[in-house]
Amino acid sequence: MVEQLLAAGAAACAVVIYATAAARVVKQYERGVVFRLGRLRPDVRGPGFTMIVPFVDRLRKVNMQIVTMPVPAQDGITRDNVTVRVDAVIYFKVTDASEAVVQVEDYRFAVSQMAQTSLRSIIGKSDLDDLLSNREQLNQGLELMIDSPAVGWGVQIDRVEIKDVSLPETMKRSMSRQAEAERERRARIINADAELQASRKLAEAAAEKNSTLVLPFPVELLRFLERATPGDAVRQPGAEQPPIPGPVTSESGQD
Repeated sequence: MVEQLLAAGAAACAVVIYATAAARVVKQYERGVVFRLGRLRPDVRGPGFTMIVPFVDRLRKVNMQIVTMPVPAQDGITRDNVTVRVDAVIYFKVTDASEAVVQVEDYRFAVSQMAQTSLRSIIGKSDLDDLLSNREQLNQGLELMIDSPAVGWGVQIDRVEIKDVSLPETMKRSMSRQAEAERERRARIINADAELQASRKLAEAAAEKNSTLVLPFPVELLRFLERATPGDAVRQPGAEQPPIPGPVTSESGQD
């Protein structure tokens, strides 16, 4: 009886140990890739509780979430011979857990290196104006360059964006002077156009027969003339002039 109890207890302990060694939990955002004696098993374990053969199987979990990875700033020379420093950010995710484990040793490191190489290539193929104002097209080209080899690794590139373009200080000053000169040129063109339109309007007004020319005359000047001119010196034309008195003579009586 005692031996049976001991045997049952040993069996129960063995079952517990086996279950503990074989039990695995895969999270919702993970997939489990199983290697049995070094060979890849075709079935990928989904999220939840799963069992493997202890000491025979090895389970490797792969994160299926979107990964945000900054691309270190890369120095390069543009097609128009301008030295720039460009950094970017890349968004990617694993679509095939088995390929991501088998085809590449470290898919994160591989994507990072491919992104840096592609970014330097984009810099060399682009002009400075494209890097500053046409980033959307460059982002698409950079995404295609990284996504081509990443497909074989079971990785999908979701999005690539150029974050910042750093220019030398001399180039910044040159661009500032150029922008200022362009603003002055536009202002002069606008002023010249306004003067041309005004001259045309004056020419059209002078060509009309029944045109009235209005000249501004200061009111203060009229008031000054009124104060400076005596009231009796200004008379209306055609008014009757008063008689001019003659010399006064005294008549003496005759004797």
